[in-house]
Amino acid sequence: PGIDLEVTGIDFLKSQNSHLHHTDAYHMESLVVRRGQAFQLQLSFNRELKAADKLVLCFGIGKRPMKIRWTLISLNPRREQDLSEWQISIIKNSGKECLLSVISSPRATVGRYTLNVKTGTNIYKPKNNAVYLLFNPWCEADVVFLADEAQRKEYVLNDTGYIYVGSAYNIYGRPWNFGQFEEFVLDACMYLLDKSKLKLSNRTDPVFVSRAMSALVNANDDRGVLLGNWSGNYSNGTSPTDWIGSVSILQKYYKTKKPVCYGQCWVFSGVLTTVMRCLGIPSRSVTNFSSAHDTEENLRVDIYLNELGEKLNSISLDSIWNFHVWNDVWMKRMDLPAGFDGWQAIDSTPQELSQGIFQCGPCPLKAIRDGDVYLPFDSKFLYAEVNADKVYWVVKNVNGKDKYIRISTETQGIGMNISTKAVGQNKREDITAQYKYPEGSREERKAMQKASSFIRPSGMVPRARFASTLPMGHMASEPRVLHEAVSKTGLQLEITNTEALYPGNPLELAITVKTSTPGSWTINLASSCQLQSYTGKVEASLGYVKETIKLEGKSEMQVPLKIAADEYMKTLALVEDEVFILITAIAEVQGTDEKLTKETTMSFEYPPITVQMPETAKLNKDFSCAFIFKNKLNVPLDNCKLLVEGLGIFKKSVFDEGHVKPGRIIKSEIICTPTRLGEKKIIAKLISTQIKGISAEKAVTITE
Repeated sequence: PGIDLEVTGIDFLKSQNSHLHHTDAYHMESLVVRRGQAFQLQLSFNRELKAADKLVLCFGIGKRPMKIRWTLISLNPRREQDLSEWQISIIKNSGKECLLSVISSPRATVGRYTLNVKTGTNIYKPKNNAVYLLFNPWCEADVVFLADEAQRKEYVLNDTGYIYVGSAYNIYGRPWNFGQFEEFVLDACMYLLDKSKLKLSNRTDPVFVSRAMSALVNANDDRGVLLGNWSGNYSNGTSPTDWIGSVSILQKYYKTKKPVCYGQCWVFSGVLTTVMRCLGIPSRSVTNFSSAHDTEENLRVDIYLNELGEKLNSISLDSIWNFHVWNDVWMKRMDLPAGFDGWQAIDSTPQELSQGIFQCGPCPLKAIRDGDVYLPFDSKFLYAEVNADKVYWVVKNVNGKDKYIRISTETQGIGMNISTKAVGQNKREDITAQYKYPEGSREERKAMQKASSFIRPSGMVPRARFASTLPMGHMASEPRVLHEAVSKTGLQLEITNTEALYPGNPLELAITVKTSTPGSWTINLASSCQLQSYTGKVEASLGYVKETIKLEGKSEMQVPLKIAADEYMKTLALVEDEVFILITAIAEVQGTDEKLTKETTMSFEYPPITVQMPETAKLNKDFSCAFIFKNKLNVPLDNCKLLVEGLGIFKKSVFDEGHVKPGRIIKSEIICTPTRLGEKKIIAKLISTQIKGISAEKAVTITE
């Protein structure tokens, strides 16, 4: 009968397969391929493969792979197509070598498979027999298919980018290393998939996978990747402002299997972008400026001011964050009626429970835009974040009792300048129109009415923490759509800074009061300056101005508000978060019931970091990169640290620079050894006790 057929070796043809599957950047020994697309394997035998020989390739996934559950795929090149939708064929059979082509199902379970080869009674287990199978945005039959190659390059393959922060009036991009191809990152994602307790049959579907990952990137409920902390005290972990990318977070998590300390929204979003891109689901980090965190889902955020125009933290139940960062992921929604495919919002920052745990989405952007807030998942919460109204109340002391007076309602101040990195360019793209119709348009009103019918409306009563025990002014319940009264005076307020806002210098601010109709008007103006963290929490009240102004007809007057450096430098050093300057103004016209509020948020300005290095470099040849910073501020910077990272060039490094006096120049140098071709980015960030937000980046092109 001759010799039994035995396999003597398998070549996974890693370089050719990974090139065709766009997986050559993964830092892995094993083969990484995408579903629904052919890959080849070269088998070596102890003799020639004959027509009568039995040959079966077994791909198994999970603890106990079983055919009945589609977790064991047995492929026989001699047999008709397998029921699992996987295919196998012999490309070439010559001598003792046999070249096979395998096409996995475009609906296959995503994860780590093991391969065994059966020949008759013999089973061959290759030494490294893991094959990682990912989602495939290049495959039309995959539900994550993305037609545009430039978008696939950005949303799947780009391992660096920006996360937009600041405030609606002052947006800047924070460079971020997603690093989805770095060592242990794919392993960490596989660990998260196993930890998610998703059935293997649900791991075929990006809806289930993205929802599960939105829960696992935060540590709440499931000891996931990152522990959120907004307390301002990060002494027993890494301050959220100190991260420059996701890699060290996911590597540390994979190594320790314990939550990493600490994250805030942009960190959660950066890590979730990494996890999604790593698994092959197109993803982008999205920033919503003036984001409503509305604890009641009633489309209204109440802001309480005292008579000086200072915002009161203690009584608001809900808040407006300067910015909030979440993610969009791209997929078809087979679970929803037609028309809801495309971008879906997911959010891993732990804010509200959804089905009992901290997870959010996926929710179609179209459902948010059209007000279809009954669609899964978490559409009401996301709709409120971009569409709530701001209602301003002044708390006045009348005869020893607090009285709440509604000053104004702003319908356009929330959900502004929704931003993400542009495709193929280092600049911001405004995607507000994908989330909402133009303010005041017919479609917007229609969407608002539809949404309001599903979100319980509330009357115009203040919802302060203690409001039930306080006497209330007379307030009628009003319908949701508010029409602002036509102004008698044409009163307008503008807030500006007259000098650059450098830490250590006085803050020179101005409030311009304008009227535009005939008559003599007397206006009571109160304006305050406070420091707040990005979640809208007031950290310190710095000063205020109260004046009565007389204006005639169409005229204007500028009222200065100046804050000395000593008033705020102490707070800057005490708070471990980056802080913003909040200026609020209230104007009341005497003899009328006209009241107006205006608030704006400004960011401090900082001297730059300069990165010096060549524009091109050769693969595996060292080059040097220098980081230079001159302290042009009037104040010393304590505990300065320079954080630098260059994916494919050098690992994350920290330089301790100590105490940097005004005028001092610091220079740090690093030797770089590029290990990958193409354009690579180096990111630098300077942090100190006083300032947190200086970052810089520079690109270098690596050639052979």
